[in-house]
Amino acid sequence: MPFEQVNLEQIYRDEWGRIVATLIRLLGSFELAEEAAQEAFSAALVQWPREGVPASPRAWLVSTARFKAIDALRRQKRFHSTSFDEGDPAASLAVVSGPDYGEEALMEDDRLRLIFTCCHPALAMEAQVALTLRTLCGLTTEQIANAFLVPLATMGQRLVRAKQKIRDAGIPYRTPPAGELQERLTAVLLVVYLVFNEGYNAPGRVDGLCEEAIRLGRLLDELLPGEREARGLLALMLLHHARHRARVGKGGEAVLLEDQDRSLWVQAEMQEGLRLTESALRRGVGVYSVQAAIAAVHMRAPSTKETDWPQIVGLYDVLLRMQPSPVIALNRAVAVAMAEGIEAGLRLLDELDEQGDLSEYAMLAAARGALLMRLERWQAAALAYRRALELANQETDRSFLAGRLALAEAALS
Repeated sequence: MPFEQVNLEQIYRDEWGRIVATLIRLLGSFELAEEAAQEAFSAALVQWPREGVPASPRAWLVSTARFKAIDALRRQKRFHSTSFDEGDPAASLAVVSGPDYGEEALMEDDRLRLIFTCCHPALAMEAQVALTLRTLCGLTTEQIANAFLVPLATMGQRLVRAKQKIRDAGIPYRTPPAGELQERLTAVLLVVYLVFNEGYNAPGRVDGLCEEAIRLGRLLDELLPGEREARGLLALMLLHHARHRARVGKGGEAVLLEDQDRSLWVQAEMQEGLRLTESALRRGVGVYSVQAAIAAVHMRAPSTKETDWPQIVGLYDVLLRMQPSPVIALNRAVAVAMAEGIEAGLRLLDELDEQGDLSEYAMLAAARGALLMRLERWQAAALAYRRALELANQETDRSFLAGRLALAEAALS
C-alpha cells in the first residue's frame, strides 16, 4: 500500500497499546518494550515511504521492535558474535516465531494483562494513572505532566519508580484469576474514570484525556464482555462527553446543565450512551450503571423543568445504598429540591453542612447559592457564592462562581 494512503499517526494511536503490551510479554521489561516500539515507529517513518506499507503494519512493527530489542540487548552485553550462546539475554527473543506474537487473540490478551498490571494495587494511584496513560495510550511523559500540572522531571520519576516497583516486587504480567477479578476490575475502572474526570473538569487545559478514557472504556468493554460495570462506565463517560460542546461558555466559564444549548449535544455519543446504559442495567445494577442511568434521565428530558426529578431522586437512593458518600448525598439533595421543593433541598444541605464532611467543599456552598437564587433570597445567595468562591480551586469553577455572585449582587442593588 502506498505510504500516502496511510496515517502513521493514527496507527500509532490505535496500535501503540497493543504493540507495547505484546513486547512487554516478549521482553519482560516495560522500558525495553517502550524503547523498542518507539524505534520501530521511527523505522516505519523512514522505510514505509520508500518501500511501501506492509500488509500488516502492526505485525511489522512488533517484529521490527523485537529485532531492535535484540540489538539493544547485544549492545548492552557487548555481544559482537552473530551466534547465540546460553548466556545471551537476546537468545530467548530470537526463537519467538512470527505467529506467536502476531495472533489477534493473543495480542488482545496482552492488552488485558497490561491494563491489570498498570493498575495493580501495589502501585500508588497516581502511578497507576500515569503508567496507564503512558503504556496503553501512548501519551508522552510531557503530555501526562502537563495534564496533571506537575513538573516533567516529577512525572518522569513517577513513571520510573512505577516500572521499578513492578520489576522489584515481581508483579505478575497476567490477568487476575477469577477469584480476584472483580476486586481488581474495580480498581481498573476507577483509574479510567479518574482519567476521564481530569479531562472533564479542566476543559481547554487538558486535551484528549476524556477521549483517551473513552478509548480505554471501549477496550475494557470489548475485552471483558458481560461485565456490567465496564459497560456502565463507558455509557456514563459517553453521556457526559456528549455535552462537552455545550458545557463551557465562550469565555471559558462553566455552563450549568439547565442553561446549556441542547442542540450542541453530540447526538451520536448520546444515543450510544443511552443504548449502553440500558444494556448495562440489563446485566445488573452497579455503581457506574446507576450513575449512567441518572445521566440518561437528564439527557432524555427536553428541559430541566421537564426532567423526571422523582426518578432521579430514586436513582440517587439506590446509589447511596451501594456507595454511601457525602458528595452523592449532596447531588441527591439538589434533586430533592427540584422534585419536592426548594426548602426541602435546603434542609438537606443544612444537614450535610452540620455533619462536617463537606464543610470545605465549594460545591456545597454553590448548591446552596443556586437554590437560594431560585427563591430570590439574593443576600443569602451572595453569601453562599462568596463562600464557594473562597473554597474553589479550579479556574473554570472560580470563573463560573464569580459570575453567579455578580448576578446575586446585581439583584440586590
